[in-house]
Amino acid sequence: MDSNEVNKLLGGFLGTCFVVFSVGIVSNALFASPAPEKPGFAIEAQEPAEGGGAAAPAAEAKPIADLLAAANAEAGAAIFKKCQACHSGEKGGPNKVGPDLWDIVDRPVAEHQGFAYSAGMKDFSKGGAEKWTYDNLNQFITSPKKFVKGTAMGFAGLPKDEDRANVIAYLRTLSDNPKPLPQPGAAAEAKPAEGAKPAEGAAPAKPAEGAAPAKPAAPAQ
Repeated sequence: MDSNEVNKLLGGFLGTCFVVFSVGIVSNALFASPAPEKPGFAIEAQEPAEGGGAAAPAAEAKPIADLLAAANAEAGAAIFKKCQACHSGEKGGPNKVGPDLWDIVDRPVAEHQGFAYSAGMKDFSKGGAEKWTYDNLNQFITSPKKFVKGTAMGFAGLPKDEDRANVIAYLRTLSDNPKPLPQPGAAAEAKPAEGAKPAEGAAPAKPAEGAAPAKPAAPAQ
């Protein structure tokens, strides 16, 4: 084999390498997918507890009336952007993965026109008798699947009291006539359990003013 044949073979090999290398560079430039500077809002899904053990007991929930007294609707509007992947909030807005949330406060549960609700939500609705009260909204947003068994909503919930209160305060503004806020500290006093005995040393209850005194019990026969 003379030197010309060798040169031709080497030239062909180098030319092939150059073409392959060039195609790789052009492909990387055309199909590059750089990471976004700011990640979008992710729909958080409920994750099971590690080890499958029982979850730690939850702290006593604060009444929603007390939380709303210090809520910030503007902060809630920012948090609501997480919800907009599945819900619209404008009047006459479209149903998405979830129903439109315009005028949601005190709206009958599972009764929004044109949306196909899950069987779990329909059961919870009791035929529309149950409403999205402030308290129901608070408990549902805390953990949808725990509050409404069988709901199709996959959002894990908002564990922070402040975040939930802010979102609910914002949802309240999505209405032509926002519903009145509940009065803080207006929770009913707890009734003693049936059969419970009064605390030792406690004074007996006085009869109401004007009421007739109770008759003594008849002796046993």
